[in-house]
Amino acid sequence: MKFRNFKMVGYVVYGRGSFNQLDEILAPQRKGDAPIIFLLDHFFENKPLAKRIPLRGKDKIILVDVSYEPKTTYVDKLAADLKQEFGTVSGIVGIGGGSAMDLAKAVSLMMTNSGSSADYQGWDLVKLPGVYKAGIPTLSGTGAEVSRTTVLTGPTKKLGMNSDFTPFDQIVLDPELTADAPANQRFYTGMDCYIHCIESLQGSYINEFSKSYGEKALQLCQEVFVRKTGWDEINDDQLMMASYAGGMSIAYSQVGVAHAVSYGLAYLLGTKHGIGNCIVFDKLEEFYRDGVYEFKKMVEKNKIDIPQHITKGLSDEQFNAMIDVSLVMKPLWENALGPNWEKIMTRDRLRALYEKL
Repeated sequence: MKFRNFKMVGYVVYGRGSFNQLDEILAPQRKGDAPIIFLLDHFFENKPLAKRIPLRGKDKIILVDVSYEPKTTYVDKLAADLKQEFGTVSGIVGIGGGSAMDLAKAVSLMMTNSGSSADYQGWDLVKLPGVYKAGIPTLSGTGAEVSRTTVLTGPTKKLGMNSDFTPFDQIVLDPELTADAPANQRFYTGMDCYIHCIESLQGSYINEFSKSYGEKALQLCQEVFVRKTGWDEINDDQLMMASYAGGMSIAYSQVGVAHAVSYGLAYLLGTKHGIGNCIVFDKLEEFYRDGVYEFKKMVEKNKIDIPQHITKGLSDEQFNAMIDVSLVMKPLWENALGPNWEKIMTRDRLRALYEKL
């Protein structure tokens, strides 16, 4: 048996107020007058966090539009513009939710790798290390801060740049940054973590490494969304660590049906990752009975609306486009359904599942 030798994040700083150390953390990474570029979630435009970013020299803040899942065309434009303006940069820092962090990872890689980011959608296609990159989550749940992928929607598919060159060199986990997250958004990203755990723990790829992280992340999600009586700082701390542990749980295993199906929704309809997973998971009793039952309790307790009937009226061509994107996610299906998954999840069965959404 061959064991995976996987790349982890280089450095981690955790704690309330740790964002204040960012200048000190970045100082050793500066190369001459080459700037550090901060990709900041546009949610923070004209908000206090933007003023706290430690700019030096030619450093630049770019407000990134994360209204939709990151596209390869957007990544390519950001990288091309930076090359044209600066030639090279000392590093890329992503500040925001999963989309902002995925953009930072992708742009870092495209500063050194030729062609389009669409050329690297898949597993282990990236040839060269990117420039230095750091991730600072302001939402908790996606696990993007620790994953070896950067999820992108390309011209023909939604698929990550999965490689050992993708993980961040540094992450800053400061729960204070998540305090102002809208309740719905906090729930959707938190459920991304919860679903990570359910899919990882029930998958065929499960092992003690993944299990130890997944069980802890699941426990923290339950503490936050099932047993809580009101939101406080402790919940922000717990959810940030659930996100980290949930991301680690799938680093040595995989996710499953909900993620595989939600990729099709994102590709065709632009459905954001967290809410897409919720829409799908809500209908997956046949695969994750106990998890879906608990999920529905959390939805009710937290007074969240899960969109319904979003695929109503789609054409055969549109359904086929979603099915094609979903079925490319072979490791996810194998983890969920085993090596004979293609005989289990036929195109007709997947079409019926999409029609339920």
